[in-house]
Amino acid sequence: MYKLLLSLRYLRSRYIALASIISVMLGVATMIVVNSVMAGFSFEMKNRIHGILSDVVFESHSLEGFYDPQARMREIEEIAGEHIAGMTPIVCVPAMLSFEYGGRNVTRPVQIIGIDEDTKDSAGDYSKYLLHPQNREKFSFALKDGGYDIYDHQGVESTPPRDELKETGWPLRRKKAEWLRRWEEEDARFKALHEPRVHEDMEEHPLMDAEAHAAIEDPFKNSEPETPVFDMAKDQRPGIVLGFALASYRAPDGRDRFLVRPGEDVQLTFPTAGTPPRAVDGLFTVVDLYESKMNEYDSNFVFVPIRRLQELRGMIDPQTGVGYATAIQLKLKDPSKGDEVRDMLRSSKRFPEGLYGIYTWKDKQGPLLQAVAVETAMLNVLLFLIIAVAGFGILATFFMIVVEKTRDIGILKALGASSSGVMGIFLSYGLSLGIVGSGVGMAIGLLMVAYLNPIADVLAWVMGQEVFDPTIYYFHKIPAIVDPWTVTWIVIGAMLIAVLASILPAIRAACLHPVEAFRYE
Repeated sequence: MYKLLLSLRYLRSRYIALASIISVMLGVATMIVVNSVMAGFSFEMKNRIHGILSDVVFESHSLEGFYDPQARMREIEEIAGEHIAGMTPIVCVPAMLSFEYGGRNVTRPVQIIGIDEDTKDSAGDYSKYLLHPQNREKFSFALKDGGYDIYDHQGVESTPPRDELKETGWPLRRKKAEWLRRWEEEDARFKALHEPRVHEDMEEHPLMDAEAHAAIEDPFKNSEPETPVFDMAKDQRPGIVLGFALASYRAPDGRDRFLVRPGEDVQLTFPTAGTPPRAVDGLFTVVDLYESKMNEYDSNFVFVPIRRLQELRGMIDPQTGVGYATAIQLKLKDPSKGDEVRDMLRSSKRFPEGLYGIYTWKDKQGPLLQAVAVETAMLNVLLFLIIAVAGFGILATFFMIVVEKTRDIGILKALGASSSGVMGIFLSYGLSLGIVGSGVGMAIGLLMVAYLNPIADVLAWVMGQEVFDPTIYYFHKIPAIVDPWTVTWIVIGAMLIAVLASILPAIRAACLHPVEAFRYE
């Protein structure tokens, strides 16, 4: 009992110990915050990368792709069918996206991904990141009659409403069609002012017969029948899904402003699959927006119907009508079997290594995932040094206490205190410092993780610039996941350092002989 009483008395009376407690507290709190943020970052990043790339990717090494993806999928099924839950072919090609905004033409580089709307969801989590609820249940390239989410459906708190999405889809398209009709009427009225000049010219040539007059008035009257007129208010072009960052930008007030919305038309320009390739273009109607909250994806990817992309690029055999694809995405029943399925397909003679590449989603993003792992490890090492500094502070404090309390230690031993009892006083004191410092640090760290984004907003307001810029990092908000095991080893490690730092002073105190202690005084 006397060991506990003395250690508590030292803890209350020795204010120098407060510096050690604060060092342990800051080290523990910082390590909890950093590990939670890195765990959240890694989890969200892996989820979103995995949702796009699927478990295994079977791809061609050329933009021309490979013939008959359905046949390749049957071969894959024969080799690894027991592990496969779903497959879908895709066509991926670089392109330029163009649309009109504010009377000016905006052009941006993009990556087109041609997808099959019937099988895309069987190989990934593509639909869960779309803005229209019906598309999240069953995706379609058909334009919807409004109903797009004006609030972030992924649950990001304190996100302002996206009011510009209220009247989108067919309502916006019909409104634009009405604007276009009025503009054409005004243009026709303007041109009508010049029509009398044409008739005056005809009156100057009275020898012209009625057929000649009719030819001047309607030069295409006897030509081939006209194709059906495209009515913007009733018709849509092939659908396209744009990445959210391509279609919008974050205004200074924190609201999302849109450059292009569902219901508007955009133009894509991309190379054909022939040799040499030539540029072709096509018009598409925006039917939805893709918001994965990974800026790399949202600012680069657009999704179109695979058949339409094959037609425009010349990727359909005119004799058989069978198309080409550049990749096949595979979803596995057990995602942990990715390496096994990859090796099974690679070892098959049906897929020569020179023609096809077979990778897991981790292989495709290996450098990025490895960089995150190395960064996390290095941060832990550096931050643990803060606690190690606190340990040296405890060591110095205890040696000073042993020197100051030499007479008291001699009295305790003269009264019958054992060497192990004296050692226990200092070990208990060190453990007390570790418990108090790590306990308070754990509480502060968990509190900071819980209010991490509000704290970042306050810091951004104080500094006048964003702490977490979504155009640089991957996410709009700072992700954080608290791992109980990580918190546990951080707290135990801090307490262990405090105890280890008190061992040498405790041994020195335990080795003091009572007579030598009094003689020292």
